[in-house]
Amino acid sequence: MTSKEIVAQTIRFQGALRLPFDFPEKYGSDFLWINMSPSPDNRPRKGVDEWGAVWDNIGNMNLGEVKDFPLKSWSDFDKLTIPDIHDSKRWQHLENIREQAGDKFILGQGISIYERVHFIRGLENTWLDIYDSPKELGRLIDLLVEMNLAAIEKYAAFGAHGYIFADDWGLQTRLMISPHAWRQIWKPRYARVFKAVHDAGMLTFLHSCGYIVDILDDLIEVGLDVIQMDQQENMGLELLGERFGGRITFFNPVDIQTTMAHGSLDAIRAYCRNMVKKLGCPKGGFIPKWYSDPVGAGHRQEAIEAMCEEFIRISQRI
Repeated sequence: MTSKEIVAQTIRFQGALRLPFDFPEKYGSDFLWINMSPSPDNRPRKGVDEWGAVWDNIGNMNLGEVKDFPLKSWSDFDKLTIPDIHDSKRWQHLENIREQAGDKFILGQGISIYERVHFIRGLENTWLDIYDSPKELGRLIDLLVEMNLAAIEKYAAFGAHGYIFADDWGLQTRLMISPHAWRQIWKPRYARVFKAVHDAGMLTFLHSCGYIVDILDDLIEVGLDVIQMDQQENMGLELLGERFGGRITFFNPVDIQTTMAHGSLDAIRAYCRNMVKKLGCPKGGFIPKWYSDPVGAGHRQEAIEAMCEEFIRISQRI
């Protein structure tokens, strides 16, 4: 069974022979992540992105945050610089990606439709727009949806098997906006993107951190196959497993803020076993991964090794 078959069968609950995983080079990965070059969703540590947002670095992390927003007033919408998703230069490096991937699961990266909005408008403005300027807000989200639809078509032509983008919706204990507003504004847009992914023969992935319990049922309803979350302890493995296990596949490392950052090696190994037990089921539903900015998250090398080796040990027993 090839890597792409193991990943797909796990996501479809068809009983793969082992756990698929996405680990550092030392341990290997069943995935090949691909992206546009450059991607309109690039988040530089420092500098100006294609939309005109000005970024600066966050401490010692491999991350930046927007310090100046390009669309301060909706009256300037027609002046906004909109990256050309169809520019052939973004795609030419993927022409031979099938050969490079071998038997791996090819995962194409798309464009956020919440985070990119607040990178363009600012977070507070975005929250106010939900109530004060819903039509203008919808116009910007729909622009991002259309860009995703174009990217999906391109990735499918290059042979991708899955499509992922990142929208962090949660604070530590609740959603950033009301679930009602999310359902009214964003849910139908996610449905369009996920339908296009499925129509193209691919599987749907979403990265979203924070407390997102309130919208997971909705995401499943509109076609999300895989939720990639780096936090779980703020929601609880028990709750996630009881409410969503068997209905969606979890693509997760050990919780990056708590156990992975501060737990003993034995606690990390125990958490690995608990994740497989609570989130997965005999036919699939769980894919372990690592967090690719371990220095920024404060992860020790021995902690990374303990996690990867424990998941591989568990997989060998399946």
